[in-house]
Amino acid sequence: MTRVAVLKGGRSLERQVSLRSGGRVEDALERLGYDVVGIDVRGDLVRELKVVEPAVAFVALHGREGEDGTLQELLELLGIPYTGSGPSACARCWDKVLAKHLMRDAGLPTPDFYAFSEAAFRELGAADALPAIEDRLEFPIVVKPARGGSSLGIKFASSAAQVPSALIAAFSYDRKVVLERHVEGRDLAVSIVAGEALPVVEAVPNDEDFYDFEARYEIGRTTFVCPAELSAADTARAQELALDVWRLFGCRGVARIDLMRDAASGELTVLEANSVPGLTDTSLLPQAADAAGVGFDALIGRLVELALEGVTA
Repeated sequence: MTRVAVLKGGRSLERQVSLRSGGRVEDALERLGYDVVGIDVRGDLVRELKVVEPAVAFVALHGREGEDGTLQELLELLGIPYTGSGPSACARCWDKVLAKHLMRDAGLPTPDFYAFSEAAFRELGAADALPAIEDRLEFPIVVKPARGGSSLGIKFASSAAQVPSALIAAFSYDRKVVLERHVEGRDLAVSIVAGEALPVVEAVPNDEDFYDFEARYEIGRTTFVCPAELSAADTARAQELALDVWRLFGCRGVARIDLMRDAASGELTVLEANSVPGLTDTSLLPQAADAAGVGFDALIGRLVELALEGVTA
């Protein structure tokens, strides 16, 4: 019987989401007949993996260490196959500043932005440049941590007066922040498995202006439409853009690409890529797979098979 170690939990602010993802994965793997060992990732991870000796690791660890490439480096060092992308792709997805620069350099549409470290504000007087940034991006703008997920620390600033508090909120999650042009429109996501784009999902928050942490994970806070009600041309374009990002970042196994469709122009822009998509009851990847005719258990089994086969695409 193939032993699978499900890596979950950890120490990041996304710990609870990770535990929920990992729990669902464990249940699915047990139904599929695997020998499943759940591991709450802590300081003794390497020692625990050596004791467990899994044939493959299922990465359900959200947040830093699970998504920034650290865990993947360790697993490669230990010679344990694992689900999802490798260290370099994870690092590209995790750092929104790096990701946006790569997309812009490659000619892929992403909202205009500026990024600064906490040190730039403290030691280089970056605060004095805020009026110019605000003028070029125009209000409202989105202020968010450069690294992190689940919409944690993201704030809207509809005026210059709201920017300082938004920066303080973002800096409480990371030492680098992104100030980004806000795109008013439809929140879309394209999940990709083994280089194949799944149906587009649209997230429509109920009675909310923003698809925030609570809207993402509390059942009933968001209506999900999958497949999204888009024209054939928009659907094809969204999937094409997602695959362009997948290839640019060097992803493999599975990833989710988040996009916006501008309400005024209809233009599609890429917000970010997620190398360890959520697998909770409200997560977008399982919904997209289901719309493609792939049930949750089959999806999890497929990801394990890809890892064992050493798939690099």
